[in-house]
Amino acid sequence: MLRWQMSLHKYRGNMTIVNKARNIHKNSDGLSRWELPNTPDNPAYVPANSEPQVPIKAINIIDVGTEFFEEVIQSYKQDKNCCILTSPLEKDFKDAALANSLDDIWKSSYYN
Repeated sequence: MLRWQMSLHKYRGNMTIVNKARNIHKNSDGLSRWELPNTPDNPAYVPANSEPQVPIKAINIIDVGTEFFEEVIQSYKQDKNCCILTSPLEKDFKDAALANSLDDIWKSSYYN
């Protein structure tokens, strides 16, 4: 419950969570279980008019469509500087000056 309370804290004042009795709500989950009172003996106690000392940070995972990646690839292909930087990576490009600056163990990997 503490995890849900922390996640939903940023929406405080903008939404109301209503507890439903178990016999009414047949498929109850962690969010719909009976809540603890917001008193000082509750580990998740938050005073009504207090501001959080540390902002709550969360990770949101989203699924980006292939259209986004295609758009990024096209923008790289249209940018002159990106083309200059990525063209050696797109072909079998061996730079002798670069290879000679590497340690011996790295040189063998570079030419393989």
